[in-house]
Amino acid sequence: MENPYMPQINSSIQVATAGEALIDFIAHTDGRFEPCLGGAVYNLTRALARQGVGTLYLNPLSRDRFGRRLAQGLLDVGVQLAVPEAVPQVTSLAVVNVDEQGHPDYAFYREGVADRATSAAALKQACSRVETLSLVCTGALALSPDDAETYLPWLAAQRHAGRTVVIDANLRPSVMPHQEQYRRHVLTALQFADVIKASDEDLAGLNLPGAGALAQAQHLLQSSRASVLALTLGAQGAALLTRAGQVFQARELEPVAVVDTVGAGDCFLAGLVAAMLEHELPADWGSAFVSEE
Repeated sequence: MENPYMPQINSSIQVATAGEALIDFIAHTDGRFEPCLGGAVYNLTRALARQGVGTLYLNPLSRDRFGRRLAQGLLDVGVQLAVPEAVPQVTSLAVVNVDEQGHPDYAFYREGVADRATSAAALKQACSRVETLSLVCTGALALSPDDAETYLPWLAAQRHAGRTVVIDANLRPSVMPHQEQYRRHVLTALQFADVIKASDEDLAGLNLPGAGALAQAQHLLQSSRASVLALTLGAQGAALLTRAGQVFQARELEPVAVVDTVGAGDCFLAGLVAAMLEHELPADWGSAFVSEE
């Protein structure tokens, strides 16, 4: 598909995202499955662009019907495609069941799919072409051990280039056959992050020490090189932890009934990244005292 936004990569790009773009088949109580554009990194990418952030999506997309829809969904909000030519691999699929608490459970189909048809060299080359690029984001299925050779060298290169690295842990343990290997790999990948985003469920899945999510988040932050960790807590709100030891918490004044959390964390992270860019915060902004204003 021709990309009308990018005859050549635009100088307004601030953020590059790398990771899955797929179709979520969301189960309904009447037995129907509704196809929706999705994937954690795809959702993040669109949410960034909708907040006015110049965003480049790095992974290829399929020439099949779903891939064309995914590409158009990015182009419609102003995202630029690092790989504007569609590839022959099929689009990845996910079957999503949401429980009574609004938490989704996923089954993924990701063998031989388009968004995985890339390499560390391709990702690095795309980023090197953008002089204005200051921040990169990844996470979720990109943290699979099967894709280590693609994403870990790219993350290392981005840190070396002085770009802020944001990683969303966003664990998918139900689709990883070797749980301990998966946990180790996620923790390895998080060592490249300047900013980590995780949920209370992610921290529990990593088997981190600590009594409760805040203690586990503090342990993860102090055992990594990140300066900030953004923690989502479902209906209990969110917290921002800094390497300097500060904890900022936010929650609704009135109780919230959680109905569906699909994509919620992705949009939360997009808001955080947009705020970081708006205030021109450096990569290590959490290593010193942060004003509460």
